[in-house]
Amino acid sequence: MGTLTGRTALVTGGSRGIGRAIAERLGRDGARVGVHYNEREAAAKETVAAIEAAGGSAFAVQARLGEPGDAEALWAAFDAQADGLDVLVHNAGVVVPPAGVAATTWEDFDRVFATNVRAPFFLTQQGLDRLRDGGRIIAVSSGLARRPANMPGLVAYSMTKAALDVFTTVLAKELAPRGITVNAVAPGVVDTDMNAGWLRASEEGRRQGAAAAALGRVGDPGDIADVVGFVASDDARWVTGHWLDVTGGSLL
Repeated sequence: MGTLTGRTALVTGGSRGIGRAIAERLGRDGARVGVHYNEREAAAKETVAAIEAAGGSAFAVQARLGEPGDAEALWAAFDAQADGLDVLVHNAGVVVPPAGVAATTWEDFDRVFATNVRAPFFLTQQGLDRLRDGGRIIAVSSGLARRPANMPGLVAYSMTKAALDVFTTVLAKELAPRGITVNAVAPGVVDTDMNAGWLRASEEGRRQGAAAAALGRVGDPGDIADVVGFVASDDARWVTGHWLDVTGGSLL
């Protein structure tokens, strides 16, 4: 503990799953953590309480991403409780009902891009005057951005993560003069609520999820959070514009 002492972090979608694990990890490392949530206030408060119970400091930030004015609303809520930022983690994302190219609706396509791509873009744009020199921006991508899943219905979601990867690379170059590093961390199959519909429904689903990784198991949110903790630390000061494969070897 202590690698991020004196720094402030913001984790979008930080109330549950991978986001909660990231928020708790950054809290253990000494950062004061803003835990963003869309609707689940109780879950956000639980995450804040868990960080504080472990000796850290945190606060909840509410804003509905994917809607007009989302960036302004989030930063207004953040500014009411913090002065400046050191670590920005773009974790919030949505998955629309599985559908191939032919069956994807205009509404679902717009929704997933609004939340997974447009929101991080404008949150970053409007957060740059808050982000201190030497800071960190970390995007939670997906292995699906590099290799399609066996379920073709995830085409729109996969496209959003690929777009986020390009944004990460361009931003790393643009912000390098300020000493700000920008990286993407890409999970594979992780045991979260987002995957609960098929991963937790049966032993067969669990087996298939584990078989996707060369390391032979389903990922845990902590597996991703620990890599984010590294990227956020000074140990990763010479790493920027990088896409970190945290899929357990699913792309091998």
